[in-house]
Amino acid sequence: MTDIRKPLSSYWTPRYWPTWLGMGCLRLLCLLPHRAALAVGRVVGRLAYRVGGSRRAIVRRNIELCFPELTPEEHAALTYEHFKALGMTIIEMGLGRWASDKHLASITTMIGLEHLLTALEKGQGVILLSAHFTTLEISGRVLAANSPPFDSVYRKNRSEFITELQRTGRERSVANTIEKRDIKKMVRSLRAGRAVWYAPDQSYNRKGSEVIEFFGVPAMQITATSTLARLGKAAVVPFFPRRLKNGRYEMTLLPPFENFPSDDPVADMRRYNAVLEEHIRSCPEQYFWIHRKFKDMPDGYPDNYADLDASK
Repeated sequence: MTDIRKPLSSYWTPRYWPTWLGMGCLRLLCLLPHRAALAVGRVVGRLAYRVGGSRRAIVRRNIELCFPELTPEEHAALTYEHFKALGMTIIEMGLGRWASDKHLASITTMIGLEHLLTALEKGQGVILLSAHFTTLEISGRVLAANSPPFDSVYRKNRSEFITELQRTGRERSVANTIEKRDIKKMVRSLRAGRAVWYAPDQSYNRKGSEVIEFFGVPAMQITATSTLARLGKAAVVPFFPRRLKNGRYEMTLLPPFENFPSDDPVADMRRYNAVLEEHIRSCPEQYFWIHRKFKDMPDGYPDNYADLDASK
């Protein structure tokens, strides 16, 4: 797969100026004390909540589906908290690009790092099995400061410029960025004894996906994790970040899955979902609910987003 890239300096025409201005403002915000910067992020999130009717409806629907035991008032409150978490994501994206390792170490606790290091010491590749949390961009920088170099899987944005901004930001943390369809490159990294950050919790089409329950709700989910582990001869170590109420971060690596992969990729994904759901329950506002998790279902399944206009 050809990977032709252009330097950020090539995106200088007026159409890109608003984005450059936003990056400049973000750079200044990252100079603030950490908790003050996060407070600004929460303000941005609250504004997004007020104006983002369609996105707010998607978040609310996902939360209603996954947490039916909550009251309507609790659904609304969790939706609001999610937008504040999204606002803090913007600040954390800047911290992932510009903050020093010393600063990030001062606000982060690592738990279970030995699970990754032990597997790598054996010469084995490791799938850092994660998911899309709002703390994603800062978690890579923290892990990079505490582990050998690793690679990260990314998804192309519709904008070539935004894609390059995301990749160059993440390359502060990782050795290589690998496009999510480039399975061969992932396998090569794993067989070379490297770790690869991989998040299979979002499915963008039905190809390579199966209907698997997520919080008890049928969803299309990618089953490539089993193939990657088998072809890459890799250990699978779950890796989940969490933002604490005091503004600090907790990065948790769990013990490697035993007897993984099995001969049943769907069963393997259910194991992943079980640990993912447990972590989400510990910080439900921080999962990426703004994605249409339950879309593109086969015939016979309900369209969970058909009546969103009523929820705006």
